[in-house]
Amino acid sequence: MKLRLAPYFIRQAIQNVRKNWLVHVVGVSTMVISFLIFGTFLLLFYNLDSWIHGWGDTLSMSIYLEDGIDRGTREKLVSLIREIPGAHIERTITKKQAFIDLKRALGREASVLEGLPRNPLPASIEVAFHPSGGEKPDPEKLRKKLEAFTGVAEVQYSEEWLNRFEGLMKVFRLAGLIIGGLLGLGVLFIVTNTIKLTIYSRQEEIEIMKLVGATDWFVKTPFLLEGSMQGIVSGMLSVLVLYSGYLILSVKKADIFGFALLDFVFIPNSYTLTIFVVSVALGLLGSFIALGRFFRL
Repeated sequence: MKLRLAPYFIRQAIQNVRKNWLVHVVGVSTMVISFLIFGTFLLLFYNLDSWIHGWGDTLSMSIYLEDGIDRGTREKLVSLIREIPGAHIERTITKKQAFIDLKRALGREASVLEGLPRNPLPASIEVAFHPSGGEKPDPEKLRKKLEAFTGVAEVQYSEEWLNRFEGLMKVFRLAGLIIGGLLGLGVLFIVTNTIKLTIYSRQEEIEIMKLVGATDWFVKTPFLLEGSMQGIVSGMLSVLVLYSGYLILSVKKADIFGFALLDFVFIPNSYTLTIFVVSVALGLLGSFIALGRFFRL
C-alpha cells in the first residue's frame, strides 16, 4: 500500500463504519463481551496461580490441639517443634482467638455464628519452615511424627492443599484453552459477517471500481482496515472494562465477598497486549475470510 493512498483508505474504512454503524456497534459489543469473558478468566487464573506459587515457596503447618490439653503437654509440644530444623512458630492460637479470627474473616456474615452453643474451633499452633540449606523437610513424615504426640488432634500442611490445587489448575488451564478457542471462533464469525454486510451494501460500487481498472488490493484495503479498526476498538474497550472491574473488585472485595481476599493484582502488561493483539488479528483475519468470497486472493 502506497503511503499517499493511506488517507483515502482510512476515509473509506471510516465511511464504511458510518454507513453500517448499527451493525458495527452490535459486532463490537459482542466482541467486547467475548474478550471480557476471556480476560476475566485470565485475571482469575493469574491470581490463583500467583497465590499457589506463593504458598509453595515455604512449607507451613497448622497443628490442631485437642480440647483440654494441659499446659505441660503444650510446652513439651512447643519444645519438640523448636527442635525440628528450620521450624519457626509463627503463632499460637487459642480457641477464643480462633473464633475471633473467624468472625473477623466473615465480616458481615459473622452473625451466622451467634447461634452456636459452644466454640467448635480448636486451639492451634502455626509453624513455618525456612530451612537454611534450602531443602524442605518431608511434610508427611513431620505430620506423622507430630500427630503421634499426645494432645495433637490433627496436622495439616500447605503442600497437601497445593497438590489438590495444582490438579485443579490443570483442569482450569485446559478449560481456558477451550473457552478461549470457542470465543475466538465466535469473534471471527462476528467480524466476517459484519464485513460481509458492508461488502454487500457496496457491491455495485465495487463492481464499477473493478470495471474502471481498480486492482483487487485497492478495493480490499478499506475493508481490511475496517476489520482491523473493529478489532482495535474491541480490544481497547475490553481491557478498559476489565481494568475498571478489577479496580471496583479491589476496593469493594470485603463488601462483595464478606471477607478480604488475598492480594488481588491485575494481569501483567504482556497479557493485556496479548488480548489487544489477538483482537486486532481476529478482526483482520475475519476481513480476509469475508473478502475471500468476492475476490481472488
